[in-house]
Parts: sequence; C-alpha cells; structure tokens
Amino acid sequence: MNLFPVKFPIIGMIHLLPLPGSPLFIDSQSIFYRANHDYHVLREGGVDGVLIENFGDVPYTKSKVSPQVVAWMTKIVSSLAIDIPFGINVLRNDAISALAVAHATGAHFIRCNVLTGVMVTDQGVIEGKSAEVLRYRSLLQSNARILADIHVKHAYPLVSQPLERTARDTAHRGLADGLIVTGEETGAPPTSEDMKAVKEAVPDRPLFAGSGVTLQNVESVLRLCDGCIVGKAFKKNGKMENPLDLTRVKSFVQKVRDTQ
Repeated sequence: MNLFPVKFPIIGMIHLLPLPGSPLFIDSQSIFYRANHDYHVLREGGVDGVLIENFGDVPYTKSKVSPQVVAWMTKIVSSLAIDIPFGINVLRNDAISALAVAHATGAHFIRCNVLTGVMVTDQGVIEGKSAEVLRYRSLLQSNARILADIHVKHAYPLVSQPLERTARDTAHRGLADGLIVTGEETGAPPTSEDMKAVKEAVPDRPLFAGSGVTLQNVESVLRLCDGCIVGKAFKKNGKMENPLDLTRVKSFVQKVRDTQ
C-alpha cells in the first residue's frame, strides 16, 4: 500500500459535525466551516493524509446509512479540494457507502471497522461483508485501498478468537490492503501486545494504530506499527468535541519526523 512517501505516515482525522437527518444536527453551515478549518489545520500542520468520517452522527446505524449521509459527505469532501492522500469512513460499518463517496471524490482509501467476522457492538451484532465490499470495489473499478480494523474499539468478537487469526483472515481472506489496531474505546491506545501480535501475524500489510496515539506515546507506538491515525490528540485541549489545534498537530508531526 504505497500511498505515502514517508516512513511513518500520520493520518489526521476530520470528524464531521452531525449531518442532516442525525439526531444532533444543528445547521449545515457549521459542518462546512468546521471541516474546512480542520482540513487546513492538518494540511498546514504537515500530516501525510486525512480521514473524513461522520463522527457526529450518533447513534450510528450498524450497517447501511441513509442516502443523505452519502450525499452530504460527498458534497462536504468535494468542497475541501483536498490535495494530499485522503480516505473515507462511514460509521458504523458502511464500507460500500464509503467506497461510493471515495469513488465520487477521488479518495485514496476507506476504513472499514468490521470487514470479516462477527462483532458485538453498541449498535448490535455486526457481520463483516468482505465479499460484497470487494465486489462493489471491482464493480466501480475503484483504486481505493481498504484499511480494516482488527477487533475494533467499542466492540467484542461474538466468539472468542485470537487476534492473530482475525488479522490473517482479514488480510488474506477478506483482502484488506492494510490493517488497523485500536484500544477498547475512542481515545484508548492499542496495547503493545496487540500491535506486536497483528504485525507478526501479517507482516506483508501496513499496520496503523487507530486510536489513543499521543505526543507522549507515539515513539513507542511506531516501534510496532507502520503509521498512525490521530484524532483526539490533535483537538484543542485534547477534547473530542473541539476543533483541531495547529500547535498540537505541528508538535506531533515534528516528533514523528525526528524519529525517522
């Protein structure tokens, strides 16, 4: 997965405010303003890529989202005129819609929380649909890569299964292009044991730490992972509800660059 020209790519999160139709939606102007602000902070801060997701749309649907989510995400992403690698995540697990948005906007990758297997989540039981997702990508003739979570946060396997087995199945049977390992919840870092286990099980796929990476722990994380996806650590005062903070982004990026 050769999307990034650096050794340890940093992907910054753009958490969209609640979209029309979601319970917490307020107004569309605020969505565009925040997304534009956060993109330019990440771009100026020097990240290697961005990942846009409908984070504000709680409570999330467990599978297919409503049509307006796809329409609004496409409109918002297109308005940003992004000129670095970027990806799409449609929560909770609508990878087909993510591929549709990616295809329309020119996104380089998507994130899929559950590509294979079965997870028990706060949205209910979610089944991976790798067959449908990969066939839809072929139908679109899309080049978007698929980054797939392994035992994603806020979820537990329906049947206990070693992390290594899930990683191998996701990569070799689900055909994920890259893997993501997270902590148990948003803002919690993955354990060193989990990162090591996934990387050793599937050494031929890039591995990203997908939650809880901070200025304080990024060096240790990147000893075990190939890159990281960062959200909360870039927020003003480290609070999820806040916009991104340029000083925090620059400090983080500089620390990672110094390790290369």
